[in-house]
Amino acid sequence: MQPTNQINRRQAMAAGAAAAAFTIVPRHVLGGLGQNPPSEKMNVAGIGIGGMGSGDIRSVGGSHNIVALCDPDRRALENNAKVFPKAELYADYRKMLETRKDIDAVIVATPDHVHAAVTMMALKMGKHVHCQKPLTHSVYEARMIGRAAAEAKVGTQMGNFGQASEEARLICETIWSGALGTVREVHGGSNRIPMISQRGCARPSDRPPVPEWLDWDKWVGPAPMRPYHPCYHPFSWRGWWDFGTGCLGDIGCHQFSAAFKALKLGHPASVEASSSNHPYGPEVADETAPLASITRWHFPADGDRAAVTLTWWDGGLKPVRPEELEPDRPFADGDWLMVIGDKAKMYGHRLIPESKAREFGRPPQKLARSPGHYQEWFAACKGGAPAGSDFARHAAHLTEVVLLGNIAIRTKQKLLWDGENLRFKNSEAANKLINPPYRAGWTL
Repeated sequence: MQPTNQINRRQAMAAGAAAAAFTIVPRHVLGGLGQNPPSEKMNVAGIGIGGMGSGDIRSVGGSHNIVALCDPDRRALENNAKVFPKAELYADYRKMLETRKDIDAVIVATPDHVHAAVTMMALKMGKHVHCQKPLTHSVYEARMIGRAAAEAKVGTQMGNFGQASEEARLICETIWSGALGTVREVHGGSNRIPMISQRGCARPSDRPPVPEWLDWDKWVGPAPMRPYHPCYHPFSWRGWWDFGTGCLGDIGCHQFSAAFKALKLGHPASVEASSSNHPYGPEVADETAPLASITRWHFPADGDRAAVTLTWWDGGLKPVRPEELEPDRPFADGDWLMVIGDKAKMYGHRLIPESKAREFGRPPQKLARSPGHYQEWFAACKGGAPAGSDFARHAAHLTEVVLLGNIAIRTKQKLLWDGENLRFKNSEAANKLINPPYRAGWTL
């Protein structure tokens, strides 16, 4: 009899340490570029394969073997099984990782609340991990995943794809060139209001039946159990605190990545926020992220770097338009970043106004260019340099700091952060949100 948490192909199409199956031979031993010979291919499993997860495995599948697919939504399995007919199908990632000993690497694209549980299990088993952003659902998880990744010494990469771009490198190099002078302010934001799920609303009261194609218990995973509702799945989970991290968690790890690298931002001294959920009471504020928010982190001076204030804007809120920006150019639409120094300002990856950007030209190159986001991860898996959003060196800390902002949004306080001891100095209510409890059977 087949285990209940494994799904065979007929059903799908109708409705300790990692044990490698082969030796991965470094490219420099084999020589040359082009298609990967069989001995270079990793056995990869996709966990959470609707939406971004489907794109991830299809991007990787041309270079590596997709040997297993996992999702509690049978429709996602059906869709991707057509592309990867040799992959074994599962509803429970725990069963998959326990039984498929030939898996070398996993690609995690579940809802945010499951990221850490999957990633931690894979790291403890010595598997390489690519995980979508934000890396984790809670501040505590980010700290623990960073430590586990450092100990595991495997290839890791968070899915903030822009970190591999030319623009991200130009942001860093322009700041390092001194063209901006002393940087004291960084602003970033997103106005993707319709794309980040329902926000600013209470939990629904109606209880429709669970669809026959969905294993609701496994979808809820570590979060507190609640009745199924289509407002959570397949995409609308992002705005619900139990499952997602709102607009800030979703996009902040994209927009702030280059600034964190350029300015070497460590632990903030404090974080504060204001949001549109303030007037609506706990039945809204405790359930969903706000329709709009402003969040601000204060980083103390460190070495040669001055104190820096980092500010996030979403839901249509934006800072004062810089005088240097030409009047016919759009400002703070979509996803955006602005860095302010005492000599100049940069919007996106270019100085403003455009005449100043043309006069400046390109900054001196100090960073190697990326071969591509996934390619960075492949190289790290095979013993090369860490990827640009490696968990231990960048992604875990970036995620941790971004998610501090959500705690400030939820508590409506200016919070004093003790980064070394992973706690707030002035709020026990905020400390309770650092590491929310897990449902039994789903702990790290």
